[in-house]
Amino acid sequence: MSSKSFLKKQWKLIINIITILALIILVYLIRKQLMSTLDNLENVNAWALLLLIPIEFLNYHAQTKMYQKLFKIVGNKLNYKYLYKAALELNFVNHVFPSGGVTGISYFGVRISGKQNDTGISGGKATLIQIMKLVLTILSFEVLLFVGLILLSAFGKVSNLTVLVAAILSTILIVLTVLFGYIVGSKTRINNFFTFLTKGINKLIYLIFRKEPESINIKKAKTVFDDFHDNYRQLVSHWKELRSPFWYALLANITEILAIYAVYVAFGKFVNIGAIIIAYGVANFAGLISFLPGGIGIYEALMTAVLASTGIPPKLSLPVTVMYRIINTLIQVPPGYYLYHKAINHGKEVVK
Repeated sequence: MSSKSFLKKQWKLIINIITILALIILVYLIRKQLMSTLDNLENVNAWALLLLIPIEFLNYHAQTKMYQKLFKIVGNKLNYKYLYKAALELNFVNHVFPSGGVTGISYFGVRISGKQNDTGISGGKATLIQIMKLVLTILSFEVLLFVGLILLSAFGKVSNLTVLVAAILSTILIVLTVLFGYIVGSKTRINNFFTFLTKGINKLIYLIFRKEPESINIKKAKTVFDDFHDNYRQLVSHWKELRSPFWYALLANITEILAIYAVYVAFGKFVNIGAIIIAYGVANFAGLISFLPGGIGIYEALMTAVLASTGIPPKLSLPVTVMYRIINTLIQVPPGYYLYHKAINHGKEVVK
């Protein structure tokens, strides 16, 4: 049996093996933090920690409604339950496969547009919705950054370093958003940009595996780019309808901040929430470039450093951050893995 034939027949098994290995690596990398978290559980308010469950439920509700609203704008009505499950799967994929969110975008495109799902949605449209969700999340977080600085100024400590960090982060997010709009706003620009990107990926694949020079068919890719652009134009032409998904994006960001704050409450500390907002933004942005699952190490270090600059001591912020990360992972990853495994191995799912 040739290698290509084997891959075609056993791709589900291969994906499952890779996924399980990624989970094992994740648990191994956080083993010390996990033991530390278990040791600290007896010293915290368990009832406050339980608040993470309804907070995360609300977070996924906000994400699901955001997806529903965006798909509705481009002419598709998708089932709430189906999208809620897809959001959980997506979180799992982003958590265990470090790629700055690229893997998640790819998975969402395949998951929503898959032939087994009866959605009638193209891969380009599904990818656009996921990227627009990220754009709205970034834009709504800009609002929270502003609020965070105000809260720090009014009730806490604002160092020059904190202001500089917030300003840099805000500028980067705005520039990336504007750049995205500029590229996809023109069919010529989007084709030139993504064709260049596709050729680069093909060269990289060829250098590593020495297979076909054009692993990704550029002609077919251009069809996807055109579809992506057309759906983007449709979204922009209904820009007033984007207000609703924007508010859901804001709610999703707020619930993430509240989840961290709940752990501080569990430790008996009521810190300035503005500090958490800024630290959360910096840690998540830097975590995108991490090669480790979930940005392990970079996330905790940056959260602790930024919080220290706002007056929250590392002896408090580090154990809180670690506990938040561990408990949040335990809440979200198992159901995400179950649904991901089910989606990979099962057949047709009617979503209309």
